[in-house]
Amino acid sequence: MNSRRLFCALASAAALLTCELPAAANAPDVDATPIDPEIRAMVDAVSPTQLRAFDTGLLAFGTRNTFSERLHDPKRGVLAARNWIKAQFEQIAATSNGRLRVSFDDYIQPKTDRTPRAVLISSVIATLKGDDPTGRTYVLSSHYDSRNSNGDDAVKDAPGADDNGSGVSCVLEAARIMASHRFRATIIFAAYDGEEQGLFGSAHHAKRLHDSGARIEGNLNNDIIGASVGHDAEQTPADVRLFSEALSTSANPQRINLIGGENDSPSRELARYVKTVSEAYVPPMHADLIYRSDRFLRGGDQQSFAAQGFAAVRFVEVHENYDHQHQDVRVENGIQYGDLQRYMDFDYLARVTKMNVAALAALALGPATPQHVEMVNKQLGYATTLRWSIVPNATSYEIVWRDTTTPLWQGVMDAGQRTTATVKMGKDDSIFGVRAVDAQGHRTPAVFPVPVKE
Repeated sequence: MNSRRLFCALASAAALLTCELPAAANAPDVDATPIDPEIRAMVDAVSPTQLRAFDTGLLAFGTRNTFSERLHDPKRGVLAARNWIKAQFEQIAATSNGRLRVSFDDYIQPKTDRTPRAVLISSVIATLKGDDPTGRTYVLSSHYDSRNSNGDDAVKDAPGADDNGSGVSCVLEAARIMASHRFRATIIFAAYDGEEQGLFGSAHHAKRLHDSGARIEGNLNNDIIGASVGHDAEQTPADVRLFSEALSTSANPQRINLIGGENDSPSRELARYVKTVSEAYVPPMHADLIYRSDRFLRGGDQQSFAAQGFAAVRFVEVHENYDHQHQDVRVENGIQYGDLQRYMDFDYLARVTKMNVAALAALALGPATPQHVEMVNKQLGYATTLRWSIVPNATSYEIVWRDTTTPLWQGVMDAGQRTTATVKMGKDDSIFGVRAVDAQGHRTPAVFPVPVKE
């Protein structure tokens, strides 16, 4: 099978769906995204000026190192910054008609091999209640702690303008814009503590969500998203990296690996969706799909969600400048070190924030992802039968496919309101997925079918 398949058409009066494969044709616009005026308005409301104001507010605390929690200074340190973030969320909550609730997620983190002592971890969690009675939820996250050359140093300045004032500013700005809107899904806006010491805050929160049975359908994490110029003056003002991992240890990898689904984990499907939707709303921005959980020798809070079996992705700028990360503020051999605001590009940060808002709003306004998606394997043959459960608020379903060596969906077929459909395409040479569509044209991420024998 090649990449020039055309879309399939419904057979006239049967559940059988047939694929026509013309000899020469362009690939269909499989992920054409209908532009929702409500989402468009939210995207357009993102303000570089407001993002700069949020980032400036965070810088005012000098250091946000996790171990500065003993300073007890209302104007300096991690807890002073935490209280300021909470105050920002509470101001935003006033526009939500009581639907946005703000709280701390506190616990004492014991000493580890990497840390000098036990420490209070205090994350800020703002929950915007959705209308879906199932409680399905999306998490937009960042971390607000910062560090200098010594990760345990609670005394010297650690401004953290980009790492990760940029991510926190994105989350606050998204909350500011989205709090007055109603969504089907619940949205959690999170600013985590203790990321630099070992993903402490996000690990605690993600486990608590898992253990409570929360229906988390996706995590969009933002960490180091505010600079468009790299170490050697490389400029990428229209690109951002989007990391996603294949299979976490909790995702039953043995079963999926055997059927060739390594590249179709929930996180990978979420990444494809986020790329498609965000690029449609924020041209000319481009999300580079990076098929890794994160960078080498680094990590991010999305990994805490993936470890609990939740779909999770991370935004990060393309060309990081390590002179401005995890560094004491100083000039050495004529080089300025330190994570200072002068290196931020707030127009770039605004574009990445717009991408987050577009994807998050589309996910939360749309229907739930299909459940119990299966590929029926009764016998050898030349067609593929898929089935799935009814999705509330879905008016139709789509089957998508691509070659096994291709990263993005190449073909799409409207299955109408059916929950079982047969495609006249061989299952051995293609990857399939099923997604739900509502009356407004909001699509879900595709869901990879698990083969079942009957």
